[in-house]
Formats: sequence, structure tokens, C-alpha cells
Amino acid sequence: MSNIPADLRYAKSHEWVRAESDGSVTVGITDYAQNSLGDITYVQVPKVGATYKAGDVFGVVESVKAASDLYLPVAGIVLAVNAALESAPETVNRAPYTEGWMLRLKPVDAAAAGALLDAAAYEKVAG
Repeated sequence: MSNIPADLRYAKSHEWVRAESDGSVTVGITDYAQNSLGDITYVQVPKVGATYKAGDVFGVVESVKAASDLYLPVAGIVLAVNAALESAPETVNRAPYTEGWMLRLKPVDAAAAGALLDAAAYEKVAG
């Protein structure tokens, strides 16, 4: 059973979104996703200032098993990226919901994250 925090929202493509107090959102991949990928060896994240639509590919995560595109669950502008993942991509395996975050985004629609799956609905997707 994967770790699925109740305070986050989830995409069917296995990304999570956390609403922050300043109106931004933080995005990463779920425990289920990192576990499925295995040992992560590389994480590509976008540049600060890049603009994305919901569903756009925003990066790539590579592991010993596969490479997988990362999809943005909500539209917005990238405010910050987790540069530490460049030298320590395994952080995503160790702490996908904390130190393994990938980017912070200013969402175009503040309510968009709320429309994503809650923990119970995501658990059905992740099995």
C-alpha cells in the first residue's frame, strides 16, 4: 500500500499538488509513482518562469527501470524548482512528499487543484 497523504490532491498520472498559504501550489510525484519507477537516477524540471497548461509535460524522471514524462495537473507559471534534485535525484524515492518536491507554480485558476482527486479517489487509481 502506498503512502497517500489526505491533505494533497492527485492526478491520475500520479502527480500530487499541495496548496500553499501564499496561493501557489507545490507539485511532485506520488509514493506510488516513485515506487513503480524504482531507483530514480535523473530528474528534469522546467525553468522558472515557464508557463504550462494543465496536462502539459513539464519534465522527465528517469530510473533504472524506465524514463517517464511528468504531467502538470494544473495550469500556471513556474515560480521555483527543486534544484537539489539535479545532484540528488534519489531524494524523490526517499521523500516524495517533502524534500522530493519538483516545482512550485502560480496557478492560473486558484480552484483548479481542488478539482483533482482526493486521497480516497487516488487510492482507487493507485490500487
